[in-house]
Amino acid sequence: MPDGPLSLPARLCLLAWDPARPAGTGSAHLSGPVRAGALTELARHGLLVDEDGIATPVDLDSRTGDAVLDGLLELVRESCPHPWRTWVTLRSRVTLDAVRAQLVAEGYLRAEKKRVLGVFPSVEYALERVAAVEALREETRGILRGPLPVAGVSERDAAVATLAASAELLPGEDVRAHEQRVRELAERGVWSVPGLGEIVREIRTALAATVTATALP
Repeated sequence: MPDGPLSLPARLCLLAWDPARPAGTGSAHLSGPVRAGALTELARHGLLVDEDGIATPVDLDSRTGDAVLDGLLELVRESCPHPWRTWVTLRSRVTLDAVRAQLVAEGYLRAEKKRVLGVFPSVEYALERVAAVEALREETRGILRGPLPVAGVSERDAAVATLAASAELLPGEDVRAHEQRVRELAERGVWSVPGLGEIVREIRTALAATVTATALP
């Protein structure tokens, strides 16, 4: 991205931002992609591993230095064992809140304190760096469409594009028309980490299911 590196969950949060909701009050469409990105990032770093389908911390002490990822890692350590698909939605608001706070600190979002019914404190979020987010969206569309060979796409960019495709975060883009490209990008996004492919397949399946559930009336 032109304005500097962003983590997977941060990129997916911005890609999932609905311009029709300028106050950013809704969270159902944000929390799944954000959590999926955080799980993928931790698996890429080898801090969450797969043990018989269960997302398992590799040890009790490792840290990434990123508050969002370390918060999720701690949550997994303190919770009962769950499969990857469950973690895409389980307490995902925790990860979303951490990502939004991070994006406020970096100037991508603006936080506005409100009171519901004039009594209960609340926070609404608005997109601040619109041009940067549009650039990220167009960059992701370009990766999904080509013509850059998949081998020339970075692993992180490939992971962003495949998760964005699974979550349908690119309005107007017919993902089915790029089905072969998505498969190739999915392989590119995991090629250097043994075992990551199966983990990401589980995450993407759960993510697609959350999209369907959110769309139901």
